[in-house]
Amino acid sequence: MPIRVGVARETVAGERRVALVPETVARLIKQGFEVLVEPGSGTASYCLDQAYAEAGGRLVADRAALYRDAEVVVKVQAPTPEEVAQYRRGQMLISYLQPHRNDEMIRHLRDQGVTSFAMELVPRITRAQSMDALSSQGTVSGYKAALIAADLCPQFFPMLTTAAGTIRPAKVLVLGAGVAGLQAIATARRLGAVVEAYDVRRAAREQVESLGAKFLQVELDAEAEGGYARELTAEEKEREQVLLRRAICQSDVVITTAQIPGRTAPQLIAAATVESMKPGAVIVDLAAESGGNCAVTRPGEKFEHHGVTVYGPLNVPSMLPVHASAMYSKNIQNFMGLLQGEGGVLHIDWADEILAASAVTHDGAIRHAATRERIEGGAK
Repeated sequence: MPIRVGVARETVAGERRVALVPETVARLIKQGFEVLVEPGSGTASYCLDQAYAEAGGRLVADRAALYRDAEVVVKVQAPTPEEVAQYRRGQMLISYLQPHRNDEMIRHLRDQGVTSFAMELVPRITRAQSMDALSSQGTVSGYKAALIAADLCPQFFPMLTTAAGTIRPAKVLVLGAGVAGLQAIATARRLGAVVEAYDVRRAAREQVESLGAKFLQVELDAEAEGGYARELTAEEKEREQVLLRRAICQSDVVITTAQIPGRTAPQLIAAATVESMKPGAVIVDLAAESGGNCAVTRPGEKFEHHGVTVYGPLNVPSMLPVHASAMYSKNIQNFMGLLQGEGGVLHIDWADEILAASAVTHDGAIRHAATRERIEGGAK
């Protein structure tokens, strides 16, 4: 009997993505899965029920029945307590879970006996690149951030030569050269801006320069395991601030993307620095959901602070639901391939480092070490 995968409508307000698009449903069915879809699941991302049916998915109008029959539930956003209450022991959940700030939900998953995998915990190793949801959704965020910045900026991005004179290009500074930052750099460059970028990891310099941007150099290297950045020391932060303040104050647009998984986002722009920026300058803070890289950011709000427009958008990938869903859906498909054992049965190989690293709960216990230590004090 094929593994049954269930796709339910997202319940978080404003979420427009869907975990599986019809094209991916068709591919999973060819791989031997059965896919159950709650009607309306893909409507906000322009994936219609008819397309799911044509792809071979089975529409299940009763959500309770879908949860009862599905062996694996796939989602974008973490489930609500009401959703978790409908899961059954031994059922599997694959979703973003944000375990570092969803203690109550993790406890519910543990107590329900649900096996849960967090897509944001997929390790950044070569074999897992096709499952790396942080990268796929970061690509969407970086692209959209540059467009948002261009829309908010009160001047042209490109240089223009007109009968009224030559217009200089906008100066854009991107802080953080991970996937989102690099996509923001590339998009701002395509729009014609002069772009500078900064990252605490020296290894980012080559990538930044390959996109035609200038890399701001400071003599420190904070690269950590997995390609992420570690938290800076107090002395390093002070040196960093001196460099950044000068560059920020010379910029027309600043896009910030620096985040540390499971931690509050590092503060890169002090309030005093914002107050020293050019009138009409723009800050787009992509780290708003984890506290923000700018001291004055208000998550989800757009406002002016001393003549500078500051915007900390939330859930940016959902603003481009078609491609964000398609990319996330492919991540899910590839992850599902790890769970299909011989004969097409559901099987978890705990020796697989991808599954071991991304598992949060299993069989009534919290498997993710950092989450377990925070919630249970290290008890197993």
